[in-house]
Amino acid sequence: MSALPPCPKCHSEFTYEDGSQLICPECAHEWPAQAAAESPEEGTKVYRDAAGNVLQDGDTVTVIKDLKLKGGGGVVKMGTKVKNIRLVDSDHDIDCKIDGFGSMSLKSEFVKKV
Repeated sequence: MSALPPCPKCHSEFTYEDGSQLICPECAHEWPAQAAAESPEEGTKVYRDAAGNVLQDGDTVTVIKDLKLKGGGGVVKMGTKVKNIRLVDSDHDIDCKIDGFGSMSLKSEFVKKV
């Protein structure tokens, strides 16, 4: 028996093949079988921006909304460019330096790849 990947939507283990499609019986999500074969290795986390683009170390991103800094440090304005990001495995996915603010961590859901 071949091991099929779990559903990307609900993570159900009960996926099955129907022609060139994989189907989840629990949430009815369907996706192409070749996409499952091209996905990254098991255990490798994929970081995505607000638009769904894959992020990598060294990318340049733009902040998509005003972000208030904890401790009364000000506000990072929408449209601020952040160069040379570093991806980390924590609650805030991105470590970076922003001109005028210094080192900080951002969540990938509040940035868009340039």
